[in-house]
Amino acid sequence: MTNEDTYLTLDLGLRVGELLLSSGAGAADVSIQMQNVALACGLRGVSSSVTFTELQLTHQESPEQPPILQMRNVVQREIDYEDLTLVDQLVRDLVAGRIDRDGARAELARIVSSGHTRSRRAATLGWGVMGGGVGLMLGATPIVVLTAFVGAILIDVSTRALARRRLPVFYQQVAGGLLATVLAVLVSSTDLSDEPSRIISAGIILLLAGVSFMGAVQDALTGFPLTSMARLLEATLATAGAIAGVSGGLTLANAVGLEMPRVTPGSSIYSATPMMTIGGAVTAAAFAFASYAPLRSLLPIALVGGLASTTFALGFLGGLGVAWPSALAAVLVGLISYAIAGRVRVPTLAIVVSGVVPLLPGLAIYRGLAILSENSARGLIELVNAAVIAIALGAGVILGEYFAQPLSREARRFEQRLSGPRLVGPLTARSSRSRRHRAG
Repeated sequence: MTNEDTYLTLDLGLRVGELLLSSGAGAADVSIQMQNVALACGLRGVSSSVTFTELQLTHQESPEQPPILQMRNVVQREIDYEDLTLVDQLVRDLVAGRIDRDGARAELARIVSSGHTRSRRAATLGWGVMGGGVGLMLGATPIVVLTAFVGAILIDVSTRALARRRLPVFYQQVAGGLLATVLAVLVSSTDLSDEPSRIISAGIILLLAGVSFMGAVQDALTGFPLTSMARLLEATLATAGAIAGVSGGLTLANAVGLEMPRVTPGSSIYSATPMMTIGGAVTAAAFAFASYAPLRSLLPIALVGGLASTTFALGFLGGLGVAWPSALAAVLVGLISYAIAGRVRVPTLAIVVSGVVPLLPGLAIYRGLAILSENSARGLIELVNAAVIAIALGAGVILGEYFAQPLSREARRFEQRLSGPRLVGPLTARSSRSRRHRAG
């Protein structure tokens, strides 16, 4: 293989890894799929490195020659299951030999340059439905559910407008928290509802970094501690922005003389089991829809989310606390997601994350930081509880995937320094040379 071929192959692997990482894939999946691309193109002996903002691929033909190293920065991040699905299928086609390297480069360029098949307005509507679903899970009244629906839509519109002005995420979070609180104050001041805590909690759910926190746990469990710490810092900073916005909204309400019942940060009381099931199904499907998951996957995702919420509710009402029911629900999601993902032709990650979104500890993180900001040591206990829930969800999902997707001996040899089953892409790849030899 010439140096030009090596450069083109490494560039393709890095571009695939960039799109996977920016679309929500874990560091372990990104690392192995970059190596899969290189091996499928006939380039052996490639090593990969993944951090939160940088990807690296290195190839050394022989000990006598200097290594060839290429790097790429990841500057944009958005959960995007449409691009994730397309790149997942691209890697599978490349590994199976249905497409060559040049064809893969052209297809990847088309994926990057083309927009979503779903409009931005439709995705915004999905976030609103998700806010309403969270309200159902919290046992809210119809007024609170409707307010959460409207609030989630307004928050998404405002944060998108600020993002177009390239304002950092922290300030977008502040604006979203401020908007949700002002809406809660207005509704409470009209006597339509006396549940401002639930309005705020349900309205800002899309601002809370539960997904990032669980991603941090996944990276820690699969051998990427530095990336895990970076995700954790990002999640904490984003949630702190939401808290600052809520605090600013309450201060503004007091300044203009609007009285409202006391707000308990992150207050939530779970609904009865049937409503938890419905709310969990709606929340999971709406999250997937807003994240551009293919339409064919929404019904299975709703069923997985409803099943996870039911499992959690039964365990919680049975006196098992919060962590163990969360872990049991996550194991169940991991067990069934691999088979479902194969049938609907989407990455397992899209099913898994959407299925556990109703159980993510975003509200617990928010409650802990908010109480801590009031100089109360009880906030530390809340943060520990949030961490326990996130670890339970992350570890439970991976354990379920282990049972559903046992790693073969060949895959274990190929992934010596990685642990955990793959949530994106195939397990391993044969080089193009091996395929040609087998075909002959």
